[in-house]
Amino acid sequence: MSFLHPKRVRFKCERCAFCCGDTKYKVRRILLLKIEAEYISKKTFMSIDEFARKIDGFEPYTHIMKKTEDSNCIFLKDKTCSIYQIRPLVCRFYPFQLQNLEDNRYVFTYTDECPGIGKGPYLKKRFFEKMFRNFTESMREDRETKNGDSA
Repeated sequence: MSFLHPKRVRFKCERCAFCCGDTKYKVRRILLLKIEAEYISKKTFMSIDEFARKIDGFEPYTHIMKKTEDSNCIFLKDKTCSIYQIRPLVCRFYPFQLQNLEDNRYVFTYTDECPGIGKGPYLKKRFFEKMFRNFTESMREDRETKNGDSA
């Protein structure tokens, strides 16, 4: 597997929580792998149904995070993620996304709607390598979990 990444992008998280809820222009879908939903459930002592609902058609994702009445992630408390250390992969990646091209090739893209884009240092390849490792490890663990269910 290989990946492409933006060469001259600057980013510094502003801790604004913009990414944790819907905006006037965008409805956010915080998608979860099965293994992520199970891990959050274990660590928060909540059933998966309390914080997510099952979805189809978004493979490899199996769940979508529920939102509050004001359209924010249910784990957002005073502009702070209450599950930050165990947040899902899509949250770890934001404002970046990983798209599958073909033949096990991927590309990182980003949205400039995030106020942190254009601020901070230029990101180096190792920043994206770390995210790509997180992605491949999460996918491997998720596959192992699903294969274990069918055995």
